[in-house]
Amino acid sequence: MPYATSDDGTSLYYERHGSGPAILLVHGSGGHHAAWWQQVAALREEFTVLTVDLRGFGKSDSTMTEFDGQDFPGDVVAVLDQEDVRDAMLVGQSIGSVAALRAGLLRPERVTSVVLGHSLGGISHPELTELAAADRARAVELPVIDRLLTKPFQKERPDLTFLFQQMGTFNVARMADLRNLDTNGPTLDDLTASGLRVAFLAGEQDAVLSVGTVTRAHELLPGSHLEIVEGAPHSMYWETPDRYNAAVARLRRTLTAVKDPA
Repeated sequence: MPYATSDDGTSLYYERHGSGPAILLVHGSGGHHAAWWQQVAALREEFTVLTVDLRGFGKSDSTMTEFDGQDFPGDVVAVLDQEDVRDAMLVGQSIGSVAALRAGLLRPERVTSVVLGHSLGGISHPELTELAAADRARAVELPVIDRLLTKPFQKERPDLTFLFQQMGTFNVARMADLRNLDTNGPTLDDLTASGLRVAFLAGEQDAVLSVGTVTRAHELLPGSHLEIVEGAPHSMYWETPDRYNAAVARLRRTLTAVKDPA
């Protein structure tokens, strides 16, 4: 499988599957390229599906002594450039959405839309910052696994719950290395001016970021799209893949490939 090289020389592992309109999946703090196994298998018949390991994750370069989250958008850009993609929809998971949104703003000629999965994408707005902080304050009272997967799923699928937890053991970088991504983000005006199409993808039972907060972001960003997946938790790509995959495919078809003329 191929590697891309970022502007600072970092080697980044990625995979390309299928053919058709391009979807690039950007993992969150506990993931890497293999976490998307249920998405690749379902979407590759209709779409080109790209997965990437951000630096410090999976099979990408993890030799650096520290990781700067501000470098992650450039990792996504490196894959877009390597594959010469001209019409990508970037799909972020949790904090990976922040990297996806910034990558889309860095390469408007390659990215036509960004899906913010379980995330506000680091958008700078006082009301949204306050709402998200309140959601996080409630979330930290829960065990980490209960923030990400529902209790019924954990009980019914201990095998997939165990595998989910094991995924993160392949990574060197940690959540703390990504946190500074969520600073000095784009404003609503920045996004509107960019012409980038933005969709919010929320899980009805997300314990980390509430549907109400995501809905408010959608209301504040003109022209944005909103998908709420019934019964889905924060890690819906893992627990409710069929519904998640259907939403992603629907957004790829809905968010037109051709930008409006200036």
